[in-house]
Amino acid sequence: MNTIIGRVTKNAEIKILKNDKQVVNFSVAINDRYTTKQGERREQTTYYNCSYWINAKIAEYLTKGTLVELSGRTSSNAWIGKDGEIKSGLNFHTSNIKLHGGGKKLEMQVNRNEKPQKNNAFAEDTDDDLPF
Repeated sequence: MNTIIGRVTKNAEIKILKNDKQVVNFSVAINDRYTTKQGERREQTTYYNCSYWINAKIAEYLTKGTLVELSGRTSSNAWIGKDGEIKSGLNFHTSNIKLHGGGKKLEMQVNRNEKPQKNNAFAEDTDDDLPF
């Protein structure tokens, strides 16, 4: 099992399959900063297309900019695009999601005066108004 931490790049979408199963699809960007041997600072961004099959209700919290910690399995795929060029992508089959905040849904929740539930040991140690 792998763990990645990154920011959601756009709001999650729920796809309903023929057998009424639901999958939450979203993408995550991970920034990596490093210094070359020549002393140059570089930054590289890696994108993962993520899927989560366990509970579709999480989609409302997976909004653009939310910092997430994901556990799951990584895979890759390659295809030939309509332009004839070879394309590739990284996939992350997510089995566990931890929200670390920063998305629009958290702001909306405060505006609707909903009482967040804290069942995360880390959330109890802070003054954050997070919904988990």
